[in-house]
Amino acid sequence: MSAVSIRPVVRSDGEQLARLNHENQAYHHPWVRPFTDAAGFENWFSGHLTGSSVSLIAEDLASRQVVGVMTLSQISLQSFRSAYLGFYGMSAFARRGLMSKAVSLATRYAFSEIGLHRMEANVQPQNHASLALISRVGFRKEGFSPRYLLINGQWRDHERWALLADETAEGPSTPS
Repeated sequence: MSAVSIRPVVRSDGEQLARLNHENQAYHHPWVRPFTDAAGFENWFSGHLTGSSVSLIAEDLASRQVVGVMTLSQISLQSFRSAYLGFYGMSAFARRGLMSKAVSLATRYAFSEIGLHRMEANVQPQNHASLALISRVGFRKEGFSPRYLLINGQWRDHERWALLADETAEGPSTPS
């Protein structure tokens, strides 16, 4: 099985990510609708430069190809120390366990590098692959949110899953 690494998304990733997202539209539908052109990338990327978000790219170590993208959004520090996790993979790497590894690395990054205490992932109930992935990584189901996010013009129900820093092998995070 291949190994995966993660790193922050940089502006020079734009062309490649837009192309991959365009090529994977059918694979991503109806779960996510990421940007598919340069303007969309710029809008998405610029929101992460000054906002409370961090975007990470997962790469297959052997081929250096993009496995997927993870975003830690609405990062809140001080007493809350929490963020939302969003993720999507590329079809060329589906069902190989690489996105599970990437999401696991992203949670480790969130807890150890950012110092978060909690991460929440919201997944549509019919998205069995993503539900299985977050369960494998250690998230536990906390609840159900009807009509939670507007995706492709429709309000979609989501299951709410969470993971706390002290529930991982790395142990609790300590604020700096």
